[in-house]
Amino acid sequence: MTTDWEWDDTLFLGTAAYYRRGRLPYAPGLADALAGVLGLDGRGRLIDVGCGPGTVALTLADLFGEVVGVDPDSGMIAEAARAAAERGVSGKTRWVRARAEELPAGLGVFTVAAFAQSFHWMDRDLVAATVRDMLRPGGALVHISDLKSEARTETRAVGGLPHPAVPHTALREVVRSYLGPVRRAGRGVLPHGTPGGEAAVFDRVGFTGPERHVLPGGQALERTTDDVVAGVFSMSFSAPHLFGARRDDFEEDVRRLLRAASPTGSFSVHQPGTEISVWRTAPTAEGRP
Repeated sequence: MTTDWEWDDTLFLGTAAYYRRGRLPYAPGLADALAGVLGLDGRGRLIDVGCGPGTVALTLADLFGEVVGVDPDSGMIAEAARAAAERGVSGKTRWVRARAEELPAGLGVFTVAAFAQSFHWMDRDLVAATVRDMLRPGGALVHISDLKSEARTETRAVGGLPHPAVPHTALREVVRSYLGPVRRAGRGVLPHGTPGGEAAVFDRVGFTGPERHVLPGGQALERTTDDVVAGVFSMSFSAPHLFGARRDDFEEDVRRLLRAASPTGSFSVHQPGTEISVWRTAPTAEGRP
């Protein structure tokens, strides 16, 4: 990250209540794909680092004997615990409020570590090396993200689908009109965005790989106005607290834009594809860096 930005605890403040509704799901088949690739059988332990409201951890819960989600945001941890209770898996899940940089935090040894669109917020070399040492010999680190070629914008045509596309470009302009042209992130800004190149980091600390797997998207999804508004408020760069006393005005402007784009209040989107990169640890402790 070519910026002086530093993480602070307001990064996702207030977004947790919107996250589960507002974010598009990963492509179908994520759990089955990882079960096959990693030979998962309901035993072992998973740590989901930067777990948010438990989206991935709960998707994979049946594949492990124990699941631990770690996130620094108290709202996310509360949402994850609620979702685990709804799904009847509270007994095998644990939710820990902590920064990734505070690991290992006495959490023990794991079979698999997952990062689902969270790694770019961390001190990446430190966290990757720490997580490597938290994995058993032969364990795996799984990096999960949307396909970069399938960004969640209206550039993916919705021709033939029953509703208009979500006007993402116009929505971003509304955000800029309130918060300025430079991307906000907590109490700071990210003029150059978040970093990429995670493969070099994993390689540098001694993981081998990656084994790349793609889950195809393209399925038609329907989104309501409320879903789209939740999506806006689920993002770090448009978190509710950033608008201060103008939050209600901002939401009304967003809803006005969406009414103009779709008077019926419905939008069509294509399910994005999902990219899975699997990185392995050395098969014996002596083989580790």
